[in-house]
Amino acid sequence: AGIPEGRARVQRDALKAVISGYTREAGVRQLERQIEKVMRKIARKIAEDDDAKFSLDADALRDLLGRPKVYPENAARHDRVGTSTGMYYTPAGGDIMFVEVSIMDGKGELVLTGQLGDVMKESARAALSYAKANAEILGVSPSRVANKDIHIHVPAGAIPKDGPSAGVTMATALVSALTGLPVRHDIAMTGEITLSGKVLPIGGVKEKILGACRAGITNVILPSANLADLEDLSD
Repeated sequence: AGIPEGRARVQRDALKAVISGYTREAGVRQLERQIEKVMRKIARKIAEDDDAKFSLDADALRDLLGRPKVYPENAARHDRVGTSTGMYYTPAGGDIMFVEVSIMDGKGELVLTGQLGDVMKESARAALSYAKANAEILGVSPSRVANKDIHIHVPAGAIPKDGPSAGVTMATALVSALTGLPVRHDIAMTGEITLSGKVLPIGGVKEKILGACRAGITNVILPSANLADLEDLSD
């Protein structure tokens, strides 16, 4: 980049900050652009000051690249009733998502929000039917289900979401809201659920687990049928 050897050093935390805060893609083209932009600005500063030296850390990125363009999800800090953490796959890699459930007096309607596709809407209905059919086993009081409106929301509403892997996450958040028991915030889960409660295998296991780790979660729940996919992961 035209910088004399030894005059500028990029620390590892700065490179991580560029990746997580300024790029989101399947390849590295945008990452290369951002790094080149940083190097050009540093080279100019050195050209203007013969004695200048730079050790670039994460805190200095904002002055060189502006405010972050990407805001990845981070693990929740506390256990909450009616909120569970799921994992999903995108062309740019895996990530986590939160499912929130609220219960209020009403006419027994199910409200779904958060730009959910048809598959996720079906998962939500299946999760609700399973919870109702197994209310006694799950410890759900009949009064918590009768004449109640149930609102299931998946935040980050600007991002369209679909795919057969959120059933378990929705069922967990739903049962949590119905029983008043909080869901552990340090666990992410994935898997599709049937009306009988069977959990079906899903795809993108490696990407989803990497997304959970990136968000700070190291405990994940997977369908047992996906056990073979763990061979694709390093120790």
